[in-house]
Amino acid sequence: MGTSDKALGGVMLLAASVVFTYYTTWAILLPFFDSSSQIHNFFPAREWAVRLPAFILVLGLSVIGGFIGKTIAKENKKKAEKARLRTA
Repeated sequence: MGTSDKALGGVMLLAASVVFTYYTTWAILLPFFDSSSQIHNFFPAREWAVRLPAFILVLGLSVIGGFIGKTIAKENKKKAEKARLRTA
């Protein structure tokens, strides 16, 4: 099990490094290249360099908020059931 965990960690680290390098090149370094350069063909429009992370942030916060809300509702239901059993 230890070897597969190390391999998975290595793959995840490699994927994160590739995404970081691609995004950094796209958002930070691309403006320094001439607009007629061929490197611009490898990247989407620059407006998506802001839209995509904003969308991912909103989606992630929504998932976290939904999880917290579901957990709180479940805990309140357990407390109510426990209180009902005590009074019965």
